[in-house]
Amino acid sequence: MENSPVKLLVVDDDPITCKRLEAYFTAEGYVVFLAHNGQEMGRVLASQDISVLLLDVGLPGKDGLELARELRARDDGIGIILISGHDDDVDKIVGLESGADDYVTKPFNARELLARVKIVLRSARRQQKASVTPSLTLGRWHFDLKQRRLLDPQGQQEVLTRGELELLSALASHPGTVLSRERLMQNVSHRAWDPSDRTIDVLISRLRDKLEDDPKKPKLIVTVRSEGYVLMQDASPR
Repeated sequence: MENSPVKLLVVDDDPITCKRLEAYFTAEGYVVFLAHNGQEMGRVLASQDISVLLLDVGLPGKDGLELARELRARDDGIGIILISGHDDDVDKIVGLESGADDYVTKPFNARELLARVKIVLRSARRQQKASVTPSLTLGRWHFDLKQRRLLDPQGQQEVLTRGELELLSALASHPGTVLSRERLMQNVSHRAWDPSDRTIDVLISRLRDKLEDDPKKPKLIVTVRSEGYVLMQDASPR
């Protein structure tokens, strides 16, 4: 139901972290469940309608990255926020490509984490309410914005990582409009962009490798110097 409390699952092998997050989010009106490993996480998910998962990367047994990949493969609706002790661009990209919606590094501020949870929830609700959107023609490709699928000329689906998919969806929702790295970062990972962060540029390069006839001379996803990236308007609705 629309007004039902949001159910949040914290998965962390540190009992102190679990209890701290449980106390904070419970005080904010959330229903909080705790798990300390992947098996406990699975049991909670099987019995509860969890909206957002706070998932520690450094878990015993299957780590958070592997668990996020497995969960995302069977559930595209649940929000996943990875929590890690590593603050590195490569780690962030790997985390996002595992299927996570966001990536937070320790030590974190509980209020910032709350804000990120709310952003993930808003994004999920927007997707649920989204109206049917036409496909776009991207050169020889077709991108279905509603189903979020990239199809080749034979109708076969191209495999995209979650980061690539979020980025392409953001660009395809505004063809012909220059989107800044800051705005794209918000769509991909719901965090502010830092000039030293190469996440968006790396994902753009990977998309070009898949979409462009000549990735070194892109015609679909074009760089606008000092501004950002634009999906050219010849990417037209079908």
